[in-house]
Amino acid sequence: MFKRLVLLLCSCLSFAGVARAAEPVVLLTENFPPYNMSTNGKSFARDEGIEGIAADIVREVFKRAGVPYTMTLRFPWQRIYQQVLTTPGHGIFVMARQPDREALFKWVGPIGPDDWILLAPEGSTISVDSLEDAKRYRIGAYKGDAIAEFLAREGLNPVLVLRDRDNAQKLAKGEIDLWASGDPAGRYLAKQVGVVNLRTVLRFHGAELYLALNRQVPDDVVARLQQALEQMKAEGVVEEVFARYL
Repeated sequence: MFKRLVLLLCSCLSFAGVARAAEPVVLLTENFPPYNMSTNGKSFARDEGIEGIAADIVREVFKRAGVPYTMTLRFPWQRIYQQVLTTPGHGIFVMARQPDREALFKWVGPIGPDDWILLAPEGSTISVDSLEDAKRYRIGAYKGDAIAEFLAREGLNPVLVLRDRDNAQKLAKGEIDLWASGDPAGRYLAKQVGVVNLRTVLRFHGAELYLALNRQVPDDVVARLQQALEQMKAEGVVEEVFARYL
């Protein structure tokens, strides 16, 4: 009788462990084209209503790793950041892996870059080695953006517009010499308005973007996700996803 009770208890514990393991990871994100964005342009979406480079990559990563998940896009960023930080079984993408965040999450990536760059038309002969060199050129930037504010502090006096994609057209028309934007965001926005074949003249800030997971997510799950991502990179799948959007 005692052996049967022990076996029953072990069976229940095993079942409970399987049930916990089968619970989906709750993935949260925000509108951040071209990495993550809602298909309808709104600030809330679920699952297939979310597209973008990172969304497509993360879906395939979880599929290959055999880890169930749900995906929700919402606003604001600070709210979903705190939710993932404090709630077991949650993750957020994409997020820069910075020293002050390193111990707060478990990380899968990198998924892609988030760099600040100066862009020129493909046929431009402009060549600069530093932001100091770029001061003699007309530089377009997006009003209120962190890049524009950084350039202003550095004394570059950027020409500001209300929509960043307008800088792509101004660059094509010769109304500005260089465009200060993000990578890959700038190339994506330019493509939306028919401007292609831009050339990166200077890369002056760099960060890598990751999937960040709550510290309570098991290490073996994190390892499986990382392995799936590395496999996708080796097969050229990640590169193909980038090419679809850029």
